[in-house]
Amino acid sequence: MLLLSGHRSMSSVVWFQGITVTIHEEEPVTPDDQRDKFIGGLLSPSFDKESCLSRYQSALLRKASPHLPSSYLIAKLRKYEELHKRCGPYTALYHKSIIQLNSGKSIELMDCNYLVWSPFNGLGNRMLTIASAFLYAVLTNRVLLIYQTEDMVDLFCEPFPDSSWILPPNFPIKNLTKLRQGSEISYGNMLKNKKINSTDSSALLPAYAYLHLEHDYQHLDRLFFCEEHQVVLQKINWLVLQSDIYFVPGLFLVPQFEDELGWMFPAKETVFHHIGRYLFHPTNTVWGLITRYHTAYLARSDEKIGVQVRVFSRYPITPENYLKQILMCSRQANLLPEISMNGALNLTKSKMKPKAVLITSLSSVYSEKLKSMYYEHNTVTGETVTINQPTHESQQQTENQYHNQKALAEMFLLSYCDVLITSGWSTFGYIGQALAGLKPWILLTPRDQKPADPPCTRAVSMEPCFQVPPTYDCKAKKNADFGALVQHLTHCEDVERGIKLVD
Repeated sequence: MLLLSGHRSMSSVVWFQGITVTIHEEEPVTPDDQRDKFIGGLLSPSFDKESCLSRYQSALLRKASPHLPSSYLIAKLRKYEELHKRCGPYTALYHKSIIQLNSGKSIELMDCNYLVWSPFNGLGNRMLTIASAFLYAVLTNRVLLIYQTEDMVDLFCEPFPDSSWILPPNFPIKNLTKLRQGSEISYGNMLKNKKINSTDSSALLPAYAYLHLEHDYQHLDRLFFCEEHQVVLQKINWLVLQSDIYFVPGLFLVPQFEDELGWMFPAKETVFHHIGRYLFHPTNTVWGLITRYHTAYLARSDEKIGVQVRVFSRYPITPENYLKQILMCSRQANLLPEISMNGALNLTKSKMKPKAVLITSLSSVYSEKLKSMYYEHNTVTGETVTINQPTHESQQQTENQYHNQKALAEMFLLSYCDVLITSGWSTFGYIGQALAGLKPWILLTPRDQKPADPPCTRAVSMEPCFQVPPTYDCKAKKNADFGALVQHLTHCEDVERGIKLVD
């Protein structure tokens, strides 16, 4: 059951699928308990804190989450950490598995099986897919390894104790980032060309298969979400995955995963909230960017309002019109104080701490116009408002390491806000809201370069959107609308065809 803010559980022990778990009933807890630097047991204490300051300090910069991880999830994470330590890079079992990979075929009952993640698209997409890949690895008892390109260096601390998740540079499969939908080794193409079928034994299967789960994936690639194909994939020792979509909701469609997912996440909308806070810890370099900015501009405010702005070329709108939409949304949600045309500020009404508005955008135009607005006019409430924007990079530079470091810093700064306005379709916003544990106000898609009407809507869940989900019902052998048929799935507010987890 979901543990709500202000409650701790009394426990009884249950044994389930090889793991002893504690089922909780509520009892009072103190605020200090919920601000535990280990996030309710989510994080392992087995790290040198100086090597990664953010791991145990990050929770101190945001309000305590009312969503505590389940005992079963904690047990699964500790069990995975043991597996990763045993099978991770440079271990004897890893070298044994590399020999198997070089043999060109899969071998039944190997000690360790692997999932290799390869980067594609922007940092927000990458973080969503790493989290998705990790959850899939946990469900299938695989070891997750990250192919780290130069633009990913010095972003994240190692998440697993006494081991690395970085794929060694001498890995036999080369050019991982060049894998695409048409690659011969993709699971979909191997099905198409009848090089693989559901009755094959491990000895008849290739040493590895490529899972193409990018936004352009086709029907045969999407069979990944069918149970009968998961049976085949479990016989293949090495899987290489490339994706730019948050495919976690699709894992909830696979019957063999249902029980495990239900025990790990009794509250369905907490998946990325927990997995993201477990996996992603900014390195000391990035943590320095975050803490310096937070201390200087945000820490002394009474309320922090995050506004994440992203305009997509497929839905163009002028900055002036998009700012109108943002202000209309703020008015609808009662977030930013209204301005007054009446003279000087009444100093007796200005004793409150200022509201801090954090703008994250590639453009500086939104923050500049808001600064002018609050500089030139009083607020009706007498509150003062500060407008803050850490960077304005003009355009996305995915392959630039420093650009990615600043983007990661801004995602985390967003996650320390009390309320959020985010742009629809933006994975950047998805990361901020899920780490924060907030249901943002989502700016709806502009049409004909005009502000959307209504301007925004409140998210029903803090979970990211699976923007391009499968539409094939594996059991019924026909197309289906999972957003309408499955109880814990609904259509996304910003992407009509997308689905998201909801309670």
